Amino acid sequence: MERLRHPLVVLGAVVALTAPWLLFRGFGLVSTLPVSGVVLASGVAVVGAAFVLTWGAETAEADVPRSFALAVLAIIAVAPEYAVDALYAWEAGAAPGTPASAAAADLAVANMTGANRILVGLGWSLIALYAVYRVRTGADEAVVRRDGFLADGVRLEERISVELIFLGAATVYALFVPFFGGIDALDAVALVGLYAAYVVVILRGEPAHEPQGGVAGYLQRRPRARRVAAVLVMFAFAALVILTAVKPFARGLETLGPRLGLSSFFMIQWVAPFASESPELIACAYLVRKFRTTSAFNALISSKLNQWTLLIGTLVVVYSLSLGSYGVLQFGQKQAGEIWLTAAQSFFAVALLVDFEISVREALALLGLFALQFLPVFQDFRGLVAFSGLYLVLGVALLVRRRDAVPTVFARARKHARRRG
Repeated sequence: MERLRHPLVVLGAVVALTAPWLLFRGFGLVSTLPVSGVVLASGVAVVGAAFVLTWGAETAEADVPRSFALAVLAIIAVAPEYAVDALYAWEAGAAPGTPASAAAADLAVANMTGANRILVGLGWSLIALYAVYRVRTGADEAVVRRDGFLADGVRLEERISVELIFLGAATVYALFVPFFGGIDALDAVALVGLYAAYVVVILRGEPAHEPQGGVAGYLQRRPRARRVAAVLVMFAFAALVILTAVKPFARGLETLGPRLGLSSFFMIQWVAPFASESPELIACAYLVRKFRTTSAFNALISSKLNQWTLLIGTLVVVYSLSLGSYGVLQFGQKQAGEIWLTAAQSFFAVALLVDFEISVREALALLGLFALQFLPVFQDFRGLVAFSGLYLVLGVALLVRRRDAVPTVFARARKHARRRG
């Protein structure tokens, strides 16, 4: 039994989850599978890759700043989302000026906004609720004392202040993107530049080594050269599986949609992003299970930040490459409303965390507002703008109520930036 619990056995078992998909893909047999088989094989492979990805990020914390390791985790975990969005941006540039191009551009924006709202509305809220459940059912007194859990929520470490400030800046910028009817080179420079600045800040930090158990702990005890090699292989393997599996998974869901009475557009905006976000949610749930709630939220915020900067900023690059020259990725009025709603939700979410706490009531509010947006009244442009206004009003009210905490966020961010420097 002890041999079955050995970290390498556990790692091998998880890698085995990806084997069926890799074999079908490697031997060119995917086309022989029914749609349901493609969805099942690729979906299980994504789950396996998510665990490998998490262990790789945890192992890397022994050699690089913890925030940087989590940022790498976030980028790879949302790589499927980049792949799906890039696909539609490329299709939009392949036939400029046609209805098909306009539809593809709208789908690229819809997929991006759906993914971002799922990450915050479902991801942040469910991870917070799961953290409360874990501490109430499985944490000992030392864990409670160390992580500062609240009676009705969780308290996060102040090290997320840097991520909150950069996400807040990206959110404010995104509120102005719809006014110009498209994503252009200025958006790409501003948003990608913002993320590059964030990476520079977190790279300056000192490694924050937190002793690990299981697979990550086993690998951290290996010589540095072997440890680094293992991390690189795990990241590369997870990225390979995710990039090859999620697109067929999303396409399969798109095909299954009409059979289930759901539109393909709905599947692209909501079901496909849910599939592509699953590695991140699984990875963060795993961190919470180990009572690393701040690390989980660090990864979630970093994921939101890179999607809200790199993902938006690179869409125009992919579109222009497909077009063969520089062009603005234009979108329709409804998608402008979708961007406003997504930015407004992000503003509200940042406001929730300015005091480094999230209660059960706040998590349920985040989840409830996410569910409320699916009411028919909020499906057209006017409804999207109205719902955006609701998020903004609630966010401003929170910031006013917690106005004493806002300067503290900036002060703590400067403190951590100096410490990292």
